[in-house]
Amino acid sequence: MSWSWLFAVLLLVGCAASSEPGIKRESARALSIEVEDNYAYLFGVLDSNLVNTLSDMVEQHPNVTDLVLVDVPGSVDQQATMEGARLIRRLGLNTHIASTGYVLSGGVDLFLGGVDRTIGPGAGVGVHAWSDGSAMTAEALNIADPVHAVYVNFYLEMGITERFYWFSLDAAPAERVYFLSPEEVYDFQLATE
Repeated sequence: MSWSWLFAVLLLVGCAASSEPGIKRESARALSIEVEDNYAYLFGVLDSNLVNTLSDMVEQHPNVTDLVLVDVPGSVDQQATMEGARLIRRLGLNTHIASTGYVLSGGVDLFLGGVDRTIGPGAGVGVHAWSDGSAMTAEALNIADPVHAVYVNFYLEMGITERFYWFSLDAAPAERVYFLSPEEVYDFQLATE
């Protein structure tokens, strides 16, 4: 039943129309970026080519100041996602979750790379415990396992309290998603404004 619930939530969120100006709805799976003026709109699953995709976009559009995350259902390569967030920070880009858009799982981590981070009305921010897609899960590791330190250090580097990592692990198992309330987003200081 949990898979059907997750599918229903993703379907409903994925079908929500973006109210961001000039945005065409793209596939919810394939990573794509559309640039309009100073804004780059990102859609899809974050993959191992993320850093190259972001680098190419900035090289072709040096005027981009803001990365708008429209529909980002997660990541298939967490290391690339963390490196993408670091690149966003080094480039001095801001991140914004589009009104009625969403970021889930690794999408949240990419969002945290922004120098200034904003969330549009009706946007969803979803977290859960991580899994490597096989037998390794966050819940299966001892709390002192060095893998946890990789995540904790990433969040600290992004200016986010360690509490957010442990909250994410407890919020939902890997096969489900927990959507943060506005109060939780504020409490963990995910948005800077």
